Amino acid sequence: MRAVIYDAFGELPEVRDIAPPVCPPHGALIRVEATGVCRSDWHAWLGHDNDVTVPHVPGHEFAGVVAELGAQVRSAFVGQRVTVPFVCACGTCEQCREGNQQVCSEQTQPGFTHAGSFAELVAVHHGDVNLVPLPDAIDSVTAAGLGCRFATAYRAVVAHGRVAPGMWVAVHGCGGVGLATVMIAAAHGAQVVAVDINRGALELAREFGAVHTVNPPAAEEIVELTGGGAHVSIVALGRASTFADSIAGLRRRGRHVQVGLLVADDANPPTDMAAVIGRELEIVGSHGMPAHAYPQMLGEIAAGRLHPDRLVSRVIELDEAPHALATLGSGGGPPGATVVRIA
Repeated sequence: MRAVIYDAFGELPEVRDIAPPVCPPHGALIRVEATGVCRSDWHAWLGHDNDVTVPHVPGHEFAGVVAELGAQVRSAFVGQRVTVPFVCACGTCEQCREGNQQVCSEQTQPGFTHAGSFAELVAVHHGDVNLVPLPDAIDSVTAAGLGCRFATAYRAVVAHGRVAPGMWVAVHGCGGVGLATVMIAAAHGAQVVAVDINRGALELAREFGAVHTVNPPAAEEIVELTGGGAHVSIVALGRASTFADSIAGLRRRGRHVQVGLLVADDANPPTDMAAVIGRELEIVGSHGMPAHAYPQMLGEIAAGRLHPDRLVSRVIELDEAPHALATLGSGGGPPGATVVRIA
């Protein structure tokens, strides 16, 4: 099969013919129709993820058709169009039994723990737990962004942010996850302040429902615009300075939701604990969304309340994927999501 692969971290990937993956006995093989190019893939390519070993096929957000099921899978998924969460849960550990599959202690992740979806076929573990059938109303290019950036944003807004109509929500970083966050928060009745340095990203944020757009550092401006600070601040960027800016821009008893990965020199940012304690701030991390929580999100998409298709700014072919991945961190590409169409 054809796949994007790199033999060393930071080395330009290439498209090659490689052996197809073997279907796990408890899992499935998915014939990939489309896959997103995500900043997490870029981090992995640079060697920021300890799960990734080379040679490696990247890609973790995708949609496609079930081509083969393992003998232990009970559900009849063959031939169905599906997506999966970027965290594939085991279904049996303590966290899975409690419904928190997004933090499964035995999780696997296509594109991280094993070969990913920048390929014609990708293996998924524990199919009964992780395969999510797609409604006909959602095409595969749109669905390719659901498993990571859109589902992550949805859970950050709904489960962690507990966003309600009239709340002020600050969204720091308007890449794929950030723009999805803006759209979802606005659709749930929030007044959104979008923060970014990219003018094009801020213009899209306004199109998706932001009532104000500002450049960082933004804390003082957010406090002024919102009459005391954001009720909820969601950070879709992994920088220590952005983390501090978010905390400073919260009103009393506000909630900070960290989605963006903090790595390298930004991995352990200092925290203004005097503000956290004195203003009773809440700080929480958000790591994807379990498969069993997808129906609510898919229902809102099918009903026309949410429009993830508007987040796709560029559709490319597999041969273009190596360059798209390698240049993702430069900030020179279009705002929104890039999706690779494979079939």
